[in-house]
Amino acid sequence: MAIPKMDKAFDALGDPTRRTIFERLAGGPLSVVHIAEGLQVSRPAVSQHLKVLREAKLIAMTREGTRNIYRVDEEGVQALREYLDGFWSKAMESFKQVAEQTQKNKDNNGTHPKRTGG
Repeated sequence: MAIPKMDKAFDALGDPTRRTIFERLAGGPLSVVHIAEGLQVSRPAVSQHLKVLREAKLIAMTREGTRNIYRVDEEGVQALREYLDGFWSKAMESFKQVAEQTQKNKDNNGTHPKRTGG
């Protein structure tokens, strides 16, 4: 499995038009004509955005007769998801450690009250 460079994927999705295109393709494969419908950019600009998304391994293209059909590249999206899941796992582990330490501190403070006076 070819793993896309994460910086390319994030850069590609950083553009609002490319995100819109990517989200449209999440609904299923489309031709350039259908992708471009309603967008405020020219069809050549849509083709440029598609090229960037393809280079980032977020979408793939197949030919059907004279038409190019674009779809979400499941392998590329899976690699991006695994990358993000790694951050989520680390964040949850850190949260768990802080919560456990906080509870341990509360338990220790409750069982060993400070003495005042003498």
